[in-house]
Amino acid sequence: MKKRHRIAVRTLVDYALRSGDLDMRFAAPGRPQEGIRAHQRVQRQRPEGYRAEVAVSTEIETAGLTLVIGGRIDGVLETETGILVEEIKSTTRDLTHFKERPDLCHWGQAKVYAFLLAEENTLDEISVQLTYVHLDSGETLELVESFSYGLLKAFFQDLVERYLHWASMLSDWRRLRDESLTGLDFPFKGYRPGQRHMAVAVYRTLRDGRQALVQASTGIGKTMAALFPALKTIGEGHIERIFFLTARNTGKQAGLSALDLLEKKGGRIKRVCLTAKEQICFSPEGSCTPDACEYARGHFDRLAGALHAAFALDNLEREAIEAMARDHRVCPFEFSLELALWADCILCDYNYAFDPRVYLRRFFDEESGAYAFLVDEAHNLVDRSREMFSARLCKADFLELRRAVKDRLPSVHGAAGKLAAWMRKAAKRPLGADGFGADPTPPEGIAQLLHGFAKSAERWLAKNEPAPFRELLLERYFEINGFLRVLDGFDDSYVTCYQAKGRDVTLKLFCMDPSRQLKAALARALATVFFSATLTPADYFETVLGCEDQPLKCSIPSPFPAERLKVLVADRVSTAYSKRAQGAGQIARLILSFVCSKKGNYLCFFPSYEYMAMAVEQFEPMAGELPIIVQERKMDEDQRRRFLERFRARGDRPLVGFAVMGGIFGEGIDLVGERLSGAVIVSVGLPGICPQRDLIRAYFDKWGRGFDYAYRFPGITRVLQAAGRVIRSEHDHGAILLVDSRFGRRDYSALLPSHWDMQRIGSIRQLEECLRHFWPADGCRSIEARTTEK
Repeated sequence: MKKRHRIAVRTLVDYALRSGDLDMRFAAPGRPQEGIRAHQRVQRQRPEGYRAEVAVSTEIETAGLTLVIGGRIDGVLETETGILVEEIKSTTRDLTHFKERPDLCHWGQAKVYAFLLAEENTLDEISVQLTYVHLDSGETLELVESFSYGLLKAFFQDLVERYLHWASMLSDWRRLRDESLTGLDFPFKGYRPGQRHMAVAVYRTLRDGRQALVQASTGIGKTMAALFPALKTIGEGHIERIFFLTARNTGKQAGLSALDLLEKKGGRIKRVCLTAKEQICFSPEGSCTPDACEYARGHFDRLAGALHAAFALDNLEREAIEAMARDHRVCPFEFSLELALWADCILCDYNYAFDPRVYLRRFFDEESGAYAFLVDEAHNLVDRSREMFSARLCKADFLELRRAVKDRLPSVHGAAGKLAAWMRKAAKRPLGADGFGADPTPPEGIAQLLHGFAKSAERWLAKNEPAPFRELLLERYFEINGFLRVLDGFDDSYVTCYQAKGRDVTLKLFCMDPSRQLKAALARALATVFFSATLTPADYFETVLGCEDQPLKCSIPSPFPAERLKVLVADRVSTAYSKRAQGAGQIARLILSFVCSKKGNYLCFFPSYEYMAMAVEQFEPMAGELPIIVQERKMDEDQRRRFLERFRARGDRPLVGFAVMGGIFGEGIDLVGERLSGAVIVSVGLPGICPQRDLIRAYFDKWGRGFDYAYRFPGITRVLQAAGRVIRSEHDHGAILLVDSRFGRRDYSALLPSHWDMQRIGSIRQLEECLRHFWPADGCRSIEARTTEK
C-alpha cells in the first residue's frame, strides 16, 4: 500500500522558492488577532458571489507514494467575466515595499491556489489578486494578474518536481521506519511491575485519539512506558508525529536516552531535540541579518544541502545540529525547526506546544496532522501555563526606554511617557498595605496607549537601522504585543493586578485558570497523555489542564516492596511561619538523628530558602565533621552538576544536602541506589501565601475548592516529588522523614500514597529506634553515643 504524504500549499511553495539570506529584520508580522480581523474585514467587503475560506486539494500519484497537496483560499470571486482567486496578507510594512519588491512566496502561494481551483473547474484562464492590508492604517494594496491554465500548470509541476525527490526520500524512510517499529519489541527482558499497565494505557489513548492522565510511581520507567507504545502507534499509522514535551532539560535527556535504547533494539526513529534560540545561536551578540551573521547570509541557498546531509542521521540532538549547521554554514536554530518538519519525534519544552508567543506555528497553523502530545512531569504545566497566558508591564521599563530614545525618537519617547503616566495614575488607586491591588475587569484606557506606542515603535523599527537602544525598544515592543494579545482574550478567568513598590508600578493580567487556553492548545493534537509521579488528585489536574470530558485516569501504584521504604512522620512539630525560628533547632536535631542512622547520602527539603537557612544555621554546629552542601538561589548548570556529583560516592560519613521543594533538586533528578539513602521533608509544601495565590483561591472558591487548588494540592505535589527522589529502582532501600503537624491530619494524609506504611514518631529516641530496626547494622548511632564521643 502506497504512503499518503500530505503537505500544505505554503510549505510546498516555501520549500521550492525560498532562496538567499535569512533576514530577521523587523517586519512586524505579529498581532495575529488583528491580522485575522483584517482578513475578515476584507472578506466582508467583497461583493455578492464572493466565497471565503475555500478548501482545495489535489493528489499526485507516483510509483512510491501519493502526494496530497491542499490548503484554504482566502477568497474566490465568481463573476460573469471569470473567476478571481484572492490571497490576503496583513502587514505593518509600507505597502509600496510589496509593489516594488514582489514577494515570490506570496505570489507562489496564490498561483498554486489558482491552479488547483482552475483544474477543479476546468478553467482556461483565472485571475489572481494579492491583497495586502496595513494593520494600522487599514489601507489596502491590490495586485492583480491573469494567468492561463497552461502557465499555472507548468509553474505547479515545477514546484512538485522539485519537492518530489524529497517527498520520495521521506516516503521511503517512513516505510522503513514503520517496518522497524511494527516489529519492535520492548527493549528489556520484561516490564517492571506497573510499566506494562502504563504502556497499554498510553497505546490505547493514542490509538483512539483520546486524552489520559497517568500517575505512575517514580522508578517504574515512565519515559519508556510512554515512548515505546507511542512509536508502535506511528508504525501502525495511527499517529504521524510525537511531541515529547518537557519542563526541564533532564526530561529531554531521558527521552533521548529511551529513543537511543529503542534504536539499538532495531527501531528506526528520526528525532530532533529543539533548543532555545538564545542557547544555540552561533552569534548571540549579533542580529539575525546577513550583515551581522555569516550563517544568516545565504542561509536558504545552503539549506537544502544541509537538510539532505542531515537526513542520513536519525538522532539529531543539539550537538549534531550544531555540528551540521557549522559545516553547511546555516543558522542552527532555523535549521533545527526545518529538521523538525520531517522528524518523527520532537523533544522540546512545553512552550513549543502551548505558549501563544512561541508555539510551532509551522505545525499547528500551517500544517495539520495526527499529532501526539506526551507531556512529561505534567504537574509542572499548571503553574507554567498560568505564566504563559499572563502578561505584565512595568513603569520602570518605559522610563528606561524614554531616557534611551529621548534625543532620537520623539514619538516613541512621548508614547512611552503616556504609558508611564497611566501607570503612575494607576498606582494612586486604592491598594493594600503591601501596595497590591486587584480588579476583575480589564484595565481601562491603556489599550489605546499601547497601540499608539506599537505604531510609533514600528515606524522606526521597520527601517532596520542600528542604534544602541534598538534591542531595548524591540523588547518593549514585543512585550506590548503580548500584553495586547492577552488583553484581547480577557475573561472571568483573568484578573488585573496592580503592584506598587517604591516608585515603580507593575501591571499584570494574571491568568488564574489556564484551562480554557490549554483546552484550545490541546486541540492541536489528536491525542495527549499527561504523565507524572504526582497527578493527585486526578480531578484537580483534569480541571486545570483543560482536559476533554472523561479522559482516561490511570493511577499505577508503586511496584516496589513496601518494606524497602520507611516513612516516618514527626507530626508533633509545627512548621507554621510564626514558629519556624524557635523550632529550627528541633528540626536540626531530627535531621542529625535521621542522617546518622546509616552511612549514606541524604537530602533535606524545605519550603523556602529562608526556612532552609534557619535550619542550616542550627544544624552546622551540631554536625561536627559531617559534610554539608546547600542549594543556592541561583545556580548555573555547572554548579548544579557539581552539587549532584557530590552524591555519586558513599563516604565514611553521611553527606547532608539541603534543598528547596519544587526547585531544581526537588524533582527530575535520579539518585539511584547508594547515591541517596533518605530524605527529610519539612512542611506540607504549601506555596508561600501571596496575593496571586489568594486570587486563585478566591476564584476556585466558587466551586468550594479554593484552598485546595491554590495551596494544598500544589503543596502535596512538591512533597511527593521530593519523596520520589528516594526510591528510584526495585533495588533501592530508603527512608523518608515527614516533619509537620499537618501530616497527622486526614485532609493531608489522605493525599499521600496508599502504599506508604507511615509510622508516627514522638521523640528522637523513637526515631532512632525505628531506623535501627529498618537499616542493616552498619552505622546506626544514637545522639547519646555521638555526644559521648565528643
